[in-house]
Formats: sequence, C-alpha cells, structure tokens
Amino acid sequence: MGYQEHKQEAPKSVNCAVLIISNTRTEQNDESGKLIIRALKRNGHRVVSYCILKNDADSIRKKLDELLQEESLQVIITSGGTGISHLDVTVETITPSLEKKLDGFGELFRFLTHQELGSGSIMSRAIGGVAKGKVILCLPGSVGAVSLAMEQIILPEIGHLVREATR
Repeated sequence: MGYQEHKQEAPKSVNCAVLIISNTRTEQNDESGKLIIRALKRNGHRVVSYCILKNDADSIRKKLDELLQEESLQVIITSGGTGISHLDVTVETITPSLEKKLDGFGELFRFLTHQELGSGSIMSRAIGGVAKGKVILCLPGSVGAVSLAMEQIILPEIGHLVREATR
C-alpha cells in the first residue's frame, strides 16, 4: 500500500489539545492559539483541550503528563517556548517524553521558514514526535510561524500522522 492509499485510510477528524506556552499571553490576546483552534475546527477536527501555561518546565510537564493519560486525545499541539532564549523550555521539557521523534517535522518547518525569512530560520527549534500513541507537535509562538506550520504541514498530514502513530 502506497502513501496515498495510507493517507486515504487516515481519520478525517481527530481530537486535539492546544497548549500555549507563554509568560505574557491571555485568552484575550492569544492570536496564535486562536489561529490553531480555528484552523483545526475549519478542517473538521475537534479541540478537546485548550490552555495557556507559563514557560515553566514543571507546569508544562504536569499538563503533558495529564494529556498523555486522556485516552480519546490523539494530537497535542503546543505553541511557544521553542526559541533559544533562556526562558524557552518547551523543547527540553517535552523531548524526554517522546518515544519516537519526527525529525522531518522540524526540518520541513525550518526549510519552509527559510524560504520566507532566510537564515533566521536556524533559531527555530520546532519539534514533533509521538508519545503514548499521541502525536505531539511543538511550534514557535508567532502567528506567522503557526500559520505556516498549520497550513503547509499539520493540516495536510494530521489524520495520516494519527493513523500511523496508532497502528
């Protein structure tokens, strides 16, 4: 069975959690989170959890552990905390939980970002992986980065990622 056949067997709708990691965002000014939620819903997916967490390893780890126990949850998308500042701890916090890494996610994201922004794309540490059968995708916090990742990578592949992660 080829790629297209596998993709056709993928679920058309998946259950997602959206985690915004920021020391300054609120539900009122969280444009990246709103964009992720709108994009998912517009494409027939369900957002079963949304929260804003401080850029703090303990808070992120606690919420991730909680979400990994939710049987019906299939995808966790985070936004924020993937930069190179001393405050950015998303990658270091989530990576130990990943049973499988999706190196191609970060590589493709940086390639597409390079086409738009140039060499500054090297500062992105966007990552993807699988933990306990759930797809985890960690995006930067900017609206532009979130839009690019959602439209060009995540939405075209989300069902297929879930299908493969749960086989």
